[in-house]
Amino acid sequence: MRAPNWVGDLVMATPVLEAVLEPGRFERVSVLVREHLAPVLAGGPVAPALERLPRGADERALYRRLAPDGVLLLTNSFGAAWRAFRARVPLRFGTALGGRGLLLTHRVVPPTRGGRRVPVPTAHLHADVAGLVGVQPLALHPRLYVEPAERQRWRAELERLGLPRGARYVLCTPSAAFGAAKRWPERHHARALEQLHARFGLQAVVTGAPGEEPVMRAVAQACRTPVLELSGVERDLHGLKALVAESALLLSSDSGPRWFAAAFDVPCVTVMGPNFPELTASSLERCRVVRVEGLECAPCLERVCPLGHHRCMEQLEPERVVAAAAELLTRA
Repeated sequence: MRAPNWVGDLVMATPVLEAVLEPGRFERVSVLVREHLAPVLAGGPVAPALERLPRGADERALYRRLAPDGVLLLTNSFGAAWRAFRARVPLRFGTALGGRGLLLTHRVVPPTRGGRRVPVPTAHLHADVAGLVGVQPLALHPRLYVEPAERQRWRAELERLGLPRGARYVLCTPSAAFGAAKRWPERHHARALEQLHARFGLQAVVTGAPGEEPVMRAVAQACRTPVLELSGVERDLHGLKALVAESALLLSSDSGPRWFAAAFDVPCVTVMGPNFPELTASSLERCRVVRVEGLECAPCLERVCPLGHHRCMEQLEPERVVAAAAELLTRA
């Protein structure tokens, strides 16, 4: 199986990964995953099957070494299908997207309307592709794993940084690897965190991926209530699982951490701008997606606002986000 290249897509694919790995289905299964994403799958049943792809590695050489009978492509990229084709993997299963249909021996063709692709939730597409090899996951709810010791380690680290013992906290992940178009303004994040502290007594913890430290610091500096921001702490994706699992609420951009919250059944409010909400319309039992409706330019799916005004994020008021959080916290 060739795993997806984005954190959120990888988490959404976990039900398929586990279903394909069930004993008795295939003699041998390997999961090709980019090396920096491997910690997402640590601690669970997929971990022993991982084949890591270091940055710049020759993916075709890895296929030739493994010599699989077939590859299940859970990434929709043209490059992944091209490399499997060039490596002469006999059977290639995937979605016919991005002009790569002819590179596949077995394909799922997503529905269209008026010549345009109809948005289908990514988790459902993963399941459809698995159906090409006779596998149907029993559920689409994402599955992640983190050891109790790791959760305790991060709780102790937060207390060392000033979080009162036993305090409930809202974890804020304000940035997004996709691009600036998905990022809610720092001042909006800060105002939402202030209101969540005032209404629910939630302490704010701000984190992000390496390279996102300026955004993390900007949110903390704009906030008038106490904030723990983790730019000075070593962070990785396995630790992020522990931080999410221990939190009372996640306030997230439309990015990977949202799916960590889904996997651990943590209430989550996601602010969405340029994306189609239908593409991620799964595992919404404890998630509220808040977006500005009625904009002519949205969703544009661009990494940077092509019009320069960024209205889909600028006009998204913090009060709406706090109202969504209040509903989730009350239900919880």
